[in-house]
Amino acid sequence: MFQLALQMLFGDRGKYIALVLGITFAALIMTQQPSIFLGLMTRTYAYIENLRLPDIWVMDPGIEFVEENKPMRDTDLQLVRGAPGVAWAVPLHKSLITARLPDGNRRLIDLSGLDDATLVGAPAVMIEGRIDDLRRADAIIVDAEAARNRLAFIDPITNKKRGVRVGDVLEVNDKRALVVGISKAVRTFTVQPLVYTTYSRAIAWVPPQRRMLSYILVKAQGNPDDVAKSITQRTGLKAMTADDFKWANLNYWMKNTGIPINFGISVMLGFLVGAAIAGQTFFSFVRENLKQFAALKAMGMSHARLAGMVMVQALTVGLIGYGFGVGLTAAFGLRMKDSVLAFYFPWQLMLFSLAGVLLIITVSALIAMRTIFKVDAAEVFRT
Repeated sequence: MFQLALQMLFGDRGKYIALVLGITFAALIMTQQPSIFLGLMTRTYAYIENLRLPDIWVMDPGIEFVEENKPMRDTDLQLVRGAPGVAWAVPLHKSLITARLPDGNRRLIDLSGLDDATLVGAPAVMIEGRIDDLRRADAIIVDAEAARNRLAFIDPITNKKRGVRVGDVLEVNDKRALVVGISKAVRTFTVQPLVYTTYSRAIAWVPPQRRMLSYILVKAQGNPDDVAKSITQRTGLKAMTADDFKWANLNYWMKNTGIPINFGISVMLGFLVGAAIAGQTFFSFVRENLKQFAALKAMGMSHARLAGMVMVQALTVGLIGYGFGVGLTAAFGLRMKDSVLAFYFPWQLMLFSLAGVLLIITVSALIAMRTIFKVDAAEVFRT
């Protein structure tokens, strides 16, 4: 029975290819678009992930996401250090400032000033140079992607465009900034070049303000949630664990932008178009093979066995199309790896796509079964 069902399916090559293409398109949209969406959303908290050592982030109570700039008083650092359960606490300055490249062009950079003594928050992976090189005069470390692309400039000597290298000199607010290292960092949502220096140097470079302390990074002794609560009660500042701060950033961008709606519409349209193509083509396939099904029905084949044949045909094209769709998404992800396009393809997304494909082929099969069950074998042979 199953072999006969597959022979009928593969015998009509045109319909078979159309069915597979319809499912492939639906599976591709249901995996590619959510993968781009998830990749984009993970970048909303990428800056926090780049600073993995601290357990707790302390900030002004009005801050909703990490890019928001509401500095605290310098004395707040001492208050946090005195809170119960704090192993250590260090300052972090974060601001957007314009840097002048060697060819005279200017670029906006995301400048991070790390604690002079400990350099907590420094990049975890260095491609060139060492973290300790930040203690050299006027030193900065630049993330690799920015050095290669967004900070590329026309070399005055060769007159050719190239990326920033160790030894190049930039200007930050008319101050000399020497590139001493290239790091690997996770891209952030704002895609500004990540540049690291020491805290004292950062506050000397940026325009002077009464308050310069952006965040306080804390290592907890004991449960980070309990320590965060004690810091908030003692200081009146907002203290969040790193994981909670990630979710706060994610929720902010989910609620205040149209990104989820836009990607949701794309996925829904892909599902509907794929379902329409597959459903219409499968129904047409069944209609053209109605005589064969009617003959089997006239020979005494039960409705259950006829339904089994239809499900075998539907599952065959569904799984083949699903495999092609997921494969194309994976190939797309490999091609876009480390590019400006965000992409994150977890295994749970494969199950989501599989469920969508199974829904499409099940509905299509049920419609086809209804047609087969209603047909009168005698009427078919009279036509």
